[in-house]
Amino acid sequence: MNYEQQIKKLAAEKNAVILAHNYQPPEIQDVADICGDSLELARLAKEAKESTLVLCGVYFMAETAKILSPEKTVLIPRPEAGCPLADQLTPEIVRQAKAANPGSPFVVYVNSNAATKAECDITCTSANAAAVAASLPEKKILFGPDANLAGWVQRQLPDKEIIPVPADGGCPTHHNFTVRDVESARRAYPDATIICHPECSAAVQQACDLVGSTGYMVRNCGSADEWVILTEKGIVHPLEKRYPDTVFHVMDTAVCPNMKLIELSDLYVTLRDGVYPVQVADHIAGKARMAIEKMIEASK
Repeated sequence: MNYEQQIKKLAAEKNAVILAHNYQPPEIQDVADICGDSLELARLAKEAKESTLVLCGVYFMAETAKILSPEKTVLIPRPEAGCPLADQLTPEIVRQAKAANPGSPFVVYVNSNAATKAECDITCTSANAAAVAASLPEKKILFGPDANLAGWVQRQLPDKEIIPVPADGGCPTHHNFTVRDVESARRAYPDATIICHPECSAAVQQACDLVGSTGYMVRNCGSADEWVILTEKGIVHPLEKRYPDTVFHVMDTAVCPNMKLIELSDLYVTLRDGVYPVQVADHIAGKARMAIEKMIEASK
């Protein structure tokens, strides 16, 4: 079966748009209507005219799409595609942190579950985290669940106090990068510019030339002839498509297993059978929607 043709045919018949994150397998990105980072997918999910959204990513992304478009059908081909980072911040942890820091707003990374977002004041992505925190008048800000991203925001905003919640939260894939990796890359590719994701450790960030979100990478990694990219290896596919004359190096071990679960056969079955629909309880969706929409407004 030619899955690509069948997927396109079914998407047209079902009035569906396929959204894929930059970390998805190349064949999923190629068949998607829209590829992007978390912020881009959040915006486009809200703006989409189609009645069905198919989210190729991890579950919190599909939840976000449903929260922003409650009237639409939102499908995820592999609902078991979770996020270990998101699971590190529960609603109870948020409530405890806010009780211990009265008056301090909680900025929650979009890599979080819907029930957690509902307890927070505003969401952010790695692309707009510093801008979101800067938009808040308070000096002390709670930030979770990624402590490395919180530290990066703190270095951008020295006049504010950014408190990571939990103190050691982080992405397993990005935690695997080390300063030794950066040093090895400099020896192997002396002419390359080295960029890492802000989910990497502070030491890795400081050892690199640049720090940026996946969206930043896609927009800016055509400004030099050779790059070393320290993030999930799926990012190299959109980079090579956009900048065919640029050389990109990634670590083959930098893989998020959950981002690689969806296959073309899964996407085909999703469109054919309408599986798997995402639901978010109204009392959670309403509060989470306010936090997400505040982020989108702050990012304009």
